Amino acid sequence: MLKNMPHFLVHSPKDNVGVVVIEDLKAGTKMQGVITETDTPTEATANHDIPVGHKVALVDLKKGDTVIKYGEDVGVIKADAKRGDHIHVQNMKTKRW
Repeated sequence: MLKNMPHFLVHSPKDNVGVVVIEDLKAGTKMQGVITETDTPTEATANHDIPVGHKVALVDLKKGDTVIKYGEDVGVIKADAKRGDHIHVQNMKTKRW
């Protein structure tokens, strides 16, 4: 990975998930992130391997919590998740279906 290249991006300070932007992110990686609206650095440690394009929890999330990405409601947590957890179909679902 290039020096200073973020592992994940967060679009809004309101977001409670970020999006992994590198290939082969491994569990245990101390990830560097950027909140793009404010150009603010942030960090988290990956609890799982997380594929590129998938979400990572920025805070502890409980079943029933709303997932916020791009400053918008994008779904609901269906199983508790800790900061640094992989957020995808195993623990989140859209509210549309």
